Amino acid sequence: MKNYVPAILVLMANPAFSEDTRQLDAHEHGVGELNIAIDGDAVAMEFHAPGADIVGFEHQATSAEDRAAIDEAVAILAKPLDLFVLPAAAECSVVQASTALASEDGHDDHEHGHEEHAEAEEHDGHDHEEHAKVDAHSDHEHEDHAEAEASHTEFHADYVLACGNPGALTGIEFAYFETFKNARELEVQIVSASGAQAFEVERDDPSLDLRGMF
Repeated sequence: MKNYVPAILVLMANPAFSEDTRQLDAHEHGVGELNIAIDGDAVAMEFHAPGADIVGFEHQATSAEDRAAIDEAVAILAKPLDLFVLPAAAECSVVQASTALASEDGHDDHEHGHEEHAEAEEHDGHDHEEHAKVDAHSDHEHEDHAEAEASHTEFHADYVLACGNPGALTGIEFAYFETFKNARELEVQIVSASGAQAFEVERDDPSLDLRGMF
């Protein structure tokens, strides 16, 4: 099997991507990013989008419905050629695909314990002390809940494709917008042997002409 790592290294190391492509805490709803590196017959893609664009919310998943929505989104994002459609003549296939949902602080969802509540129920002789504990714990829970609601989450995906005929990579059709109704725009940056270029692809015009780039 051919080694496709160089394409990923080009993508990550290129100065065109290092200065302003990642600002999770300042992301804009409706606007995602797609970075693409083309190295011979290998194509590496790095995708980022706010949680609101993909599943319609950004709070930590707490309900079964939220978790199901995230699982479905991750499964869809694991199929890049269904979202970023390349010409059939390019004969591209997916070699690697990884997707994840990350929060602004890098933490996963977690549950808070209720030890103080149980203790209050068991020791009626210490009502005042335990009620104070419960109240303090309740306040802490409210603060944690508020933080969870305010936090930003973002979907990340990394892909590596192998293209049997890279000369036929003449464009990309973005079925991504049809799949995710809250997505409005993708900031696309492409680096290849001929240099780096940046584009803005919008829902109203979901295609990108790559002719003349290689």
